[in-house]
Amino acid sequence: MDLKMKKEGKFDYLETGGSGEPLLLLHGLFGGLSNFGAQIEEFRGRFNVVIPTLPIFTLPLRKVSLAGLVDHLADFVAFKQFDRVHLMGNSLGGHVGILYAIDHPERIASITLTGSSGLFESAMGNSFPPRGNYEFIKKKVESTFYDPATSTQELVDEVYNTVNDRNRGIRIVMTAKSAVRHNLAHKLHNVTAPTLLVWGKQDTITPPFVGEQFQELIADSELHFIDKCAHAPMMERPREFNRIMGNFLQRVTAPQPSPA
Repeated sequence: MDLKMKKEGKFDYLETGGSGEPLLLLHGLFGGLSNFGAQIEEFRGRFNVVIPTLPIFTLPLRKVSLAGLVDHLADFVAFKQFDRVHLMGNSLGGHVGILYAIDHPERIASITLTGSSGLFESAMGNSFPPRGNYEFIKKKVESTFYDPATSTQELVDEVYNTVNDRNRGIRIVMTAKSAVRHNLAHKLHNVTAPTLLVWGKQDTITPPFVGEQFQELIADSELHFIDKCAHAPMMERPREFNRIMGNFLQRVTAPQPSPA
């Protein structure tokens, strides 16, 4: 990626620019902007790809919650003066995106969810992760992927350093518990935008049945599974993920024929 981080007021983000519609990519609890390198390169020619940092570690402690992240996203979209956006969220980012879409349906052109939390999640975060145990963190990070080799040392080191910072570790736990409390089962009927669901067949954090439940509860939705893939399809199977998402975005952005 040849993009540089922008900082404007309380917002940190990457943006490709251009005249295309905004495509907002939302990272997960342990994710970051680097998770979306393949999507930036694939979609920057057609969309203004924007990746805001979710301020899990910078919100005032009293606001550390899923609601605080949704409010931040709403403030960011308003700050950028985006009329309508295409949202794509992985894991916690999907959860944040859905809540924003329910609150602001007029702003949403489409939604893509991959390994989204909001219905069921089995992951590190409900209790304070053991500090100083590098092997434990390494195994947890590797469990995000079908092929453990996808988990680089850089990625493991980043998560390890996060959970060993007590302030950040507390925020991780607070955010994870808030996400568990915000179950979306009774809200998903309010999602009206076209929705793409892309799930790894071997996802153990949000297993395949979670994707099936999302499809049942969101009226205008379609579900695709990717084999030999776990919780982060956009990283582990970027070509297949981009093909599925590209086809979906092409359909939802195609001009609609005028009625006769």
